[in-house]
Amino acid sequence: METDTEHHEMFVDQDFPADDLSLFCDYTTPLSKLLDDVTWLRPQEICKQPQLFPDDSVEAHPKQGILGDCWLLCACSMLLKNRHLLDKVFPPEQPLWGDSAYRGEFLFRFWQNGHWIEVRVDDRLPCINDNLCFSRCQSPRAFWVALLEKAYAKLHGSYEHLWAGQVCEAMVDLSGAVAVRWSIKDPESPQQPNDSQIQHALHGLSVSDLPLELKERCAISCCVHSATTGFPELGQFHAMCVMEWTSVTTITGEGVQLIRIRNPWGRRSWAGVWRERGSGWASLEASCAQTLLSRTAKGEFWMDEAEFLQEFDEVTVGCPVNDAGHLQSIYTGNFLTHSQQIGGRWVKGYSAGGCRNNSTFSSNPKFWLKVCERGEVFLSLLQCRRAESPAEGAIQQHTQLQAIALHVWKVEKKHFNLTRTLNKQPFVSHAHAYDREVVVHTHLNPGFYLLVPSTFLQGAEGPFLLRVHSSCSTSLSVMKSSPSPLQLSSEGEWENICSHGSWSIGSSAGGSRNFTTHELNPRVNLTVIYDPGGNNVRVTLHQNRPENSLHPIGFHIYKVPDGGSGSLLSPGVMSPVVSCVPHAYSQEVSVFCHLLPGEYVVIPSTYQPDLSADFTLTIKRKIQRKAMQSQELLGRAVQEVSCISVMKQ
Repeated sequence: METDTEHHEMFVDQDFPADDLSLFCDYTTPLSKLLDDVTWLRPQEICKQPQLFPDDSVEAHPKQGILGDCWLLCACSMLLKNRHLLDKVFPPEQPLWGDSAYRGEFLFRFWQNGHWIEVRVDDRLPCINDNLCFSRCQSPRAFWVALLEKAYAKLHGSYEHLWAGQVCEAMVDLSGAVAVRWSIKDPESPQQPNDSQIQHALHGLSVSDLPLELKERCAISCCVHSATTGFPELGQFHAMCVMEWTSVTTITGEGVQLIRIRNPWGRRSWAGVWRERGSGWASLEASCAQTLLSRTAKGEFWMDEAEFLQEFDEVTVGCPVNDAGHLQSIYTGNFLTHSQQIGGRWVKGYSAGGCRNNSTFSSNPKFWLKVCERGEVFLSLLQCRRAESPAEGAIQQHTQLQAIALHVWKVEKKHFNLTRTLNKQPFVSHAHAYDREVVVHTHLNPGFYLLVPSTFLQGAEGPFLLRVHSSCSTSLSVMKSSPSPLQLSSEGEWENICSHGSWSIGSSAGGSRNFTTHELNPRVNLTVIYDPGGNNVRVTLHQNRPENSLHPIGFHIYKVPDGGSGSLLSPGVMSPVVSCVPHAYSQEVSVFCHLLPGEYVVIPSTYQPDLSADFTLTIKRKIQRKAMQSQELLGRAVQEVSCISVMKQ
């Protein structure tokens, strides 16, 4: 009997072939042990009557195979809470096995760098002994998880690239929403939630004031960084899903918060008092205990809140998205009906100013946020380290994440003093962190706000995406900046002056202007002879010390009085005309400025006196260039000839 598929040629994905190139990237994970053991089969070759989704929704949840991608599977469980979002990622009505139009081709969409991109794959799946070796559904006949995993592996370049990752990244890739990751254990973490955030993230999502819709749709994942007494079977770094938060009352009248957790392994692996047949259930009425236990599926278990905080190291919460694409706040339940995004880039020598320790911080990209009325606002900064589509070489997975931050200042009006503003403490900010995306949650009053995204290291390059989700009307735009202090004008000619010196304890290590010994510091004379208008001098101070033992350094430029001498200058009395302040723990500090013609003295210093180090002071000054004529012949170097006026006799 002729089958339906014999009328059609089966799709074979040449961009993600069924071979080792799609499995491995650098053979550095345990996955490399599978070399030469994997066969690729289509679902109808694995089981009879395959289907995308099982009839029982519980059987649709992911089950982890021998690939370490629990972080992706936790995000996949999020899709089962939102049919609209699932249809966005996995468009419905695609031809399936048994359909006359079936060719073994499936289409997925993933959110990348601000928009949704399409990824097409064939349905040949990696197997060992005719069984799927990677992720699958609880039902052996359902294949939506295995197919999505393959498409995501194609986006990343290989299955091995999925061996480890962050739940928050996968949540964003599968929703286009915002995910927040908090460290529970580390009090020094910049992402440590405050009491209010813990209340909402751990308690409020299941009880009292938050809407029922939010409780059911919010995606929550919890991560163990290393094996604990409660999870003796675990190794390091394993993520699980929070399925339910509920309040119960014990026989003695005590209130207890119980949390239902799902382990992607498909087995419970929990040894706490609320495990199956654990002692905790004896404290509840039998009917209550039975009801809760009946709600546990394969791989699920219960624990109380105290155990949760003790056993897990990290919590990731993804904002729900409604059918209109609006985010719902995990703090208030409000829908953030206004959203905007704008791209940018940090470019070395132009807009990669680094953190606030650097005098070049002001050169970072800057944006205006106009808030029309008071409202709740999510600001997120995402560094784009991925290709726009799989055809462009997939995700650059091994590109190192930069430590990024987002600072926000409130300004009274658009016309303001940038230097003074940046010297003030930000209104709100997210400290530098090695995350793909950092998120700031706040409430803003009407007015103008200055947003400055930055990397920690000066000169660190890369594209980024700035997003704003708010309950109020806002306007996001690029701030038109004056020429960057990192970029010298291409017009005219520049002269380099390089001086080497040292701060020596007891003689020339005088410290900053806060100390009377400041005048003991080395001095470098500077003569300015040309003023074409605009910045005409750049001074750079470089300390010759290892990065792990830097001193805070800076410098001041003083104008020598007419008839005076640089050697007679008293910095304790005179005020500098230009300062590179505050002193920064940086290898290099720099100022690009405008100086009128005249004599100056540059005084480099450490902040504290009696700190020894060698330094290099480089001065670039603009000089007048003679008029030139260029004579360029094909295949030959350019010849420059001076234009000299000759007086006829």
